[in-house]
Amino acid sequence: MSRTPSNMLPLGTLAPDFNLLNTKTDEQLSLNAIKGKKGTIIAFICNHCPFVKHINPEFVKLAKDYQSKEIGFVAISSNDVENYPQDAPHLMKEVATEEGYTFPYLYDKTQRVAKDYDAACTPDFYLFDADLKLVYRGQLDDSRPQNGVPVTGKDLRNALDALIENRPISEQQKPSIGCNIKWKK
Repeated sequence: MSRTPSNMLPLGTLAPDFNLLNTKTDEQLSLNAIKGKKGTIIAFICNHCPFVKHINPEFVKLAKDYQSKEIGFVAISSNDVENYPQDAPHLMKEVATEEGYTFPYLYDKTQRVAKDYDAACTPDFYLFDADLKLVYRGQLDDSRPQNGVPVTGKDLRNALDALIENRPISEQQKPSIGCNIKWKK
């Protein structure tokens, strides 16, 4: 199991635009279409990564808790499906249904979006404010597969609460750790 950290895109970076296939509906979705009134979470995930499987239930719960607070959510898979067929779009749709995703699950076929966001691992989380400026990037919490720490979403929840309540978000942010994005050769 690889342990690749986030690249930690600079805070204040404007969210790069995208228009990707929503595997749940087979329609194209843009950043503007999923943007939340108060903020937006963009998560780079995939189907097969044990780190993603470990946090998936909490990420789904977190989305349900904050979508009603005007936070937009989207998950993106950018993995090379030729060499990792378990991450193919038709299987992404199955995972979204099985896990109960209340947010779009987008397929980044060209991997351009992952590169635009400097995404490195799955899961990799980004929180943007109402103006689509980056205010948090990094881990969901300190839990990892087999480390015995409960999955709570504490770090991302703290950032979301601060954003919603117009409080400063600490710039002391820990990178996520997970499987590396499977880049095309």
